[in-house]
Amino acid sequence: MGSRKNWGNRPWEIDFVPARKELPATVDVAIIGGGFTGLAAAAWLKTLAPKKRVVLFESESVGAGSSGHTGGMALSESAVGDLPGLGDVLAHYQSILKELAVDADLILPGVYELGRSKPLKNSPIRWKDSGELCAVAKVPGGSINPGKVVTGLARAAERAGVLLFEHAAVREVKYSEHVTILSTAGTTRAKNVLFATNAFAPDLNGMKDRSQCAFTSAMMTESLGEDVLDKIGLGERKPFYTVDLPYLWGRLLGDAIIFGCGLVFFDDAAGLNTLDIDEGEALELYDALQKRITGFHPALKNVQFTHRWGGPICISEGWVPVFEHHPESKDAIVVGGFSGHGVAQSVYFGTWAAEVLLGKRKLPQWNKATKAKAR
Repeated sequence: MGSRKNWGNRPWEIDFVPARKELPATVDVAIIGGGFTGLAAAAWLKTLAPKKRVVLFESESVGAGSSGHTGGMALSESAVGDLPGLGDVLAHYQSILKELAVDADLILPGVYELGRSKPLKNSPIRWKDSGELCAVAKVPGGSINPGKVVTGLARAAERAGVLLFEHAAVREVKYSEHVTILSTAGTTRAKNVLFATNAFAPDLNGMKDRSQCAFTSAMMTESLGEDVLDKIGLGERKPFYTVDLPYLWGRLLGDAIIFGCGLVFFDDAAGLNTLDIDEGEALELYDALQKRITGFHPALKNVQFTHRWGGPICISEGWVPVFEHHPESKDAIVVGGFSGHGVAQSVYFGTWAAEVLLGKRKLPQWNKATKAKAR
């Protein structure tokens, strides 16, 4: 479930089908988007306030967008580093997964930052890549199984009593005394709404002029075995990403390695629906990445690749994640624009948004600061 054939063959599945139900005429909170953010927000809100009526709309199936197609590397900071009031993202992430009983296959061994200058004295990684690519620092982080996280969050939301509607695209949102949501599943009125659509529906979520939509690629090797992993410097099983260009990231899944690199940009989100990884610019991107990987180390020269896939990424203005009221209504909140750092943040921000909607917490101020600085 939650997969697109034209986006390739990701190495995990989502095992969730929501129970059938009727759409109520009125609800307390409507959540638009069935990825990490929306599912976490729904489950958290309903857990904290069981009497609230919460409905979630997903245009396809849960995890069909960024969440189900991410590489699954969890980092502690935003794409621009720490932010005022951000807090310890990974600690919150672990706590949320535990509270909602989500089996994520979460491991946090730390992440190597790779560069071509000032390597760590004991850098295990020394790859040929426009010079010598080595570990230059170690930061907090690790990896998850995205399929398990989407599945677990969806089950937690439904278990808590959230009404989940798949294949229920929201066509229009009207703002007045109540928020009116018109979807293919029907029409409902809500006191509050959370937009968790990220790269999709920029016209609805108010991010059209503040973000750019792209497709990010990933591919996975065959199982390599401990001997090969040791030879290429990945015996510690730490994920990695480069701090300079050409950008590269990766992580282990069992004894296989997932590598990711490169973006295909679009003028609007509609381009994501027509992209096929076996054609055009996307195909060239994958072929170039495969050639690059096999040149890193002699032990990778003849490595076979078992999976190619990718998914959407929403790059926000200044790379600062969007977490604020919708420009048209104080009754609506928008979360998204993680710029490639959303695996842990999306879940954390989803629960944070739920607490804002319940009056238990305030929105962060970093978007206001960014706008003021731009002026």
